[in-house]
Amino acid sequence: MDTAVSETGKPLQQDAALPVPPNRRVAAIDVLRGVALFGVLSVNLITEFRVSLFQQFIPPTMDGSRLDQMVDAVVSIGMELKAFALFSLLFGIGLAIQFDRLAAKAQRLSLLVRRLLVLLGFGILHLCFIWNGDILTEYALVGLIALPFLYVSNRALVATCAVALLFYAAMPSWIPDSFFGPDEAGLRQYVRVATSVYASGTWSEVVRFNIAEIPRIVPLHVLVAPRTFALFLLGVFVWRTGLLRNPERHRRVLISTAMVGLVLGLSMNLLELPDAGAPWRALAPVVSALTTLGPVVLAIGYGATCVALYTFTRASCVLGLLGPLGRMAFSNYLAQSVVFGWIFFGYGLGMFGRLSSSQAMLLGLAVYVIQILISLWWLKQFRFGPMEWLWRTLMYGVRQPWRVRRP
Repeated sequence: MDTAVSETGKPLQQDAALPVPPNRRVAAIDVLRGVALFGVLSVNLITEFRVSLFQQFIPPTMDGSRLDQMVDAVVSIGMELKAFALFSLLFGIGLAIQFDRLAAKAQRLSLLVRRLLVLLGFGILHLCFIWNGDILTEYALVGLIALPFLYVSNRALVATCAVALLFYAAMPSWIPDSFFGPDEAGLRQYVRVATSVYASGTWSEVVRFNIAEIPRIVPLHVLVAPRTFALFLLGVFVWRTGLLRNPERHRRVLISTAMVGLVLGLSMNLLELPDAGAPWRALAPVVSALTTLGPVVLAIGYGATCVALYTFTRASCVLGLLGPLGRMAFSNYLAQSVVFGWIFFGYGLGMFGRLSSSQAMLLGLAVYVIQILISLWWLKQFRFGPMEWLWRTLMYGVRQPWRVRRP
């Protein structure tokens, strides 16, 4: 029996409400969060902070250098939707970890509900006053729906996950185009207005426009919510299998999943229906469903590949540097919004609509490297990132330990 003790000196089983000590964390999960955070940063930066979110729904032009077009292609094919899918999977794993650790506590469910309600509060503040590209609000709301499924069997978990994914894949075929807003001409006009406000507005003007834009963004969250829910459940199932706790035992499964996920996922993302008349049009719903699910399959491939590389190869030396970044993913995610908001919006440098894709990506790489260095330094002094500490303190209702104790 594990007789490890917590930092209070009590047996760990009696102290189950305390956060996981650093030496008991699953390092591969932190590394995966660090990897996913780069994808989220890249997509947010290229498609939302740099320009209006709704510009991606306008037919693209061939403006920009060849490097800009290459960056757009890499983000679109390799990261867009995939990074958020991987992040969703990791969030589900986090829910399962918390659920297991609180097994001995009578207030387990209430603590998990409180955890998600606190996240919802953070998400609403972030959504309204910093940046409306927030994902925390969606994660909190969908997480509340997913909580009862933490109590079901693996079979029910997988079946519900499959149904949710099928529903998600079918949604684009029956949702009308008007669901997402005006026609192309209306979108172009709206993007011009958004560019003017975000590039030159004061903080109060940016916030007012940001809040006014939220009803236009809600349909996008509605469309992706079934996928988020399914990936939360898949994350719970992955944790239950022990795949991440004992990756050495599942070497063959990890490598097979990585190979299939990468090859099949990329193929599904690149799948296009031939323009060959009526015989092919009957396959349109099937092709649409496959391309819709492609990012999920590719994200699973990314995750398995990263775990395999970290566990079985010398790439762990490099990937290990992302562990501290992943441990502070919440703080780093919000910090990116604050930094990019100041760089792009009118109350700061006002660079909205002025940077090319390649310039923005270079900026993103610089911010990401700085966050790696800050995270490495921070976790030598403190046990948690600042937002992780506040989130845990509000969840448990007890002030969490802050500084690292030196021997």
